[in-house]
Amino acid sequence: MSTKGVGRAPGPARHALFAVLAMSTALTLGACGSSDFANDPRAAEPIVVTARVASGQVEVSPDHFGAGLIMFTIANLSDSPVRFTLTGPKDAATPPIQPGNPANLRLNLPQGTYQATAGHGGQTVPVKVGPERASSQNQLLQP
Repeated sequence: MSTKGVGRAPGPARHALFAVLAMSTALTLGACGSSDFANDPRAAEPIVVTARVASGQVEVSPDHFGAGLIMFTIANLSDSPVRFTLTGPKDAATPPIQPGNPANLRLNLPQGTYQATAGHGGQTVPVKVGPERASSQNQLLQP
């Protein structure tokens, strides 16, 4: 008694099954990915700008930089709560910053001249935002 060929499809059916599997595999793999995608350059690397508020005085460092994503780190070294305010082409302000505490303000700033102030009747400091910074595309080892 021979079991050779038991449970197998006959030759033409086996070839048709193989053709169907090959076609479905080709269609599945063809649907993966997209040949049309945007390869726009990345945005410029965000920069950190520090601001120090002490007894009505405001210091911003650096006070000139290129347009793009900016992270302000503000230290309140005064004896009372203050609000750091940036006015210009784009206005922004922090909530009250308690004495001895830092605060962060993240902004995407366009080109222009801004005024940084803290508190009521405090000093005003000019901040100059130049043209947009270069892309960070293809720069390795960025933090």
